[in-house]
Amino acid sequence: MSDFVKVGRLDSYSGDGKWMLEIGERLVVLVRVDGQFFCLDDVCTHDGGPLGEGRLEGHFIACPRHGAKFDVRNGQACTMPATEATHSHDVRVDGVFVWVRLRGGEEESDGPSSVAGNARKSGTHECCESGAGHSMGHVAGQIADLGPGAGQGLGGGIASISVAGASGETGGCNATTAPAAVATAASLCEDLVREELKRVIDPELFVNIVDLGLVYNVDLVPGEMGGSKVKIDMTMTSPMCPAGPQLIAQCKQFVGQMAGVDSVEVKIVMDPPWTPAKMSDSARDQLGIF
Repeated sequence: MSDFVKVGRLDSYSGDGKWMLEIGERLVVLVRVDGQFFCLDDVCTHDGGPLGEGRLEGHFIACPRHGAKFDVRNGQACTMPATEATHSHDVRVDGVFVWVRLRGGEEESDGPSSVAGNARKSGTHECCESGAGHSMGHVAGQIADLGPGAGQGLGGGIASISVAGASGETGGCNATTAPAAVATAASLCEDLVREELKRVIDPELFVNIVDLGLVYNVDLVPGEMGGSKVKIDMTMTSPMCPAGPQLIAQCKQFVGQMAGVDSVEVKIVMDPPWTPAKMSDSARDQLGIF
């Protein structure tokens, strides 16, 4: 563990608030709430967003990108889409100066890898105290058992993929097996396609992609074999979402099996970016977002 580092005079941090600091090569957020100081990494463990630019409400700070909240007292993730804690650090006040001692550095063999050269994820997940959104204890065990997401991150690029019929299998263990409404070639429509897409479950949030608000548009155009070509525009919760390839493959698989579908094209778009406001009430209830 490192030594305490002086980060400024006490009188320079007057009143409740937050200050972004750089200690060595580490970016952190110093927070003062009700006269007490706390410090945590300036990173959201969901996608590396800068917590220091988020809103501070009591002992909880929200990522400005997707609204995930963290407890400044211990770094614990309190609301989706974040599922892992960010590192918290020791703070000492001697009456004149404020001192910070970094914890969770690279020297810890069980510590998580960095995000964008700065973030450090906690290796455990605990529920936050009541009062900062809904506890995630009901999904913590599933998240721990899930393992890494399939495929590689999209890197913010745009993927446009077409397949005929049901080509391309996926080992998506998070897809629901309950059948959607049965479609015939004559009855195929956007609503039925969206119902089928509800079988695709986000492996991090355990909510289907339609209720999450990831599906932006569904078009049916004449196909080359007398059926329909289904064109799906969808997004991800973040540009670097590691589950992207898995979700795309499952969309193609399930929709491609529908009667009257000749081919499926899935296009990933990041504009407009996804926000929690796009979720349905059902998804909000599942994730404890009110």
